[in-house]
Amino acid sequence: MKEKKTLLHIGKAYVQMALGCLIAGVSFAQFFVPNDIAPGGVTGIATLIAAVAGGPVGLISAVLNVPLFLIGYRAVGRRFVFRSFVAMLALSFCIDLLPQRAVTQDMMLASLYGGILLGVGLGLVLRGGATTGGTDLAAQLVHNRFPVITVGTFLFGIDCAVVLASGLVFDAQSALWALIALFISTKVMDMVLQGWNTAHQFFIISDRAEEIARRINTEMDRGATLLSAYGSYSGAQKGMVFCVINKNEMTQLREIIADEDERAFVTVSEVHEAMGEGFAGLKK
Repeated sequence: MKEKKTLLHIGKAYVQMALGCLIAGVSFAQFFVPNDIAPGGVTGIATLIAAVAGGPVGLISAVLNVPLFLIGYRAVGRRFVFRSFVAMLALSFCIDLLPQRAVTQDMMLASLYGGILLGVGLGLVLRGGATTGGTDLAAQLVHNRFPVITVGTFLFGIDCAVVLASGLVFDAQSALWALIALFISTKVMDMVLQGWNTAHQFFIISDRAEEIARRINTEMDRGATLLSAYGSYSGAQKGMVFCVINKNEMTQLREIIADEDERAFVTVSEVHEAMGEGFAGLKK
């Protein structure tokens, strides 16, 4: 039974990867490449090389990626590298296989919808446990050797360099649209990875913490955690309530807090993902 679940899990991962590569391939073949938009990463570099020297973008991207995968092989696990290599080849194949014609010649629409498709595609690939670019592996290797350079900083630097280079290869307008496409794709990718229903966590410090927690349980059908807090300035013992709720429940919780204790101290922060009872289930 366990082996069957494992096979289903692996199959689901590869289906997500395949679908993600196809969607990302559409973004390049029919939105970015025909409109001279290079939104960062190795595929963005390949787009610039193809514009200058000619050749298929997908093939150039694959050739550039291979040494990066070899360099970054030791930085991450073997399974991740294998899946990522397969995803990289699939994306390169999709870019070259799909017809290279622009769905729209409007740069704003190309950046917007190309960015959305790229974000969805890369998000699905990441959910499948892989990546499409060797820059991710190289970034991890650089971080391992130079901890002061984070993975995010390295990738951001590469993307910025590609966008600036696109301004030299094409023009300044193309670089600006590439930056917009990069921003949109990053945000959409985060939404695919983290889900659409953003949760919020509340820390509530109050003399009536137990009453507030009880009403959260009974009126909102939500769990709450009671903690003991000690005020460093007042020296007084306080109760603290911690809970995570969906954004559409925030008004109700605020009303409960105000009703019980108008002097309560409350902090609210956004939670990128919540898993467990009342939220998305825990998945491998």
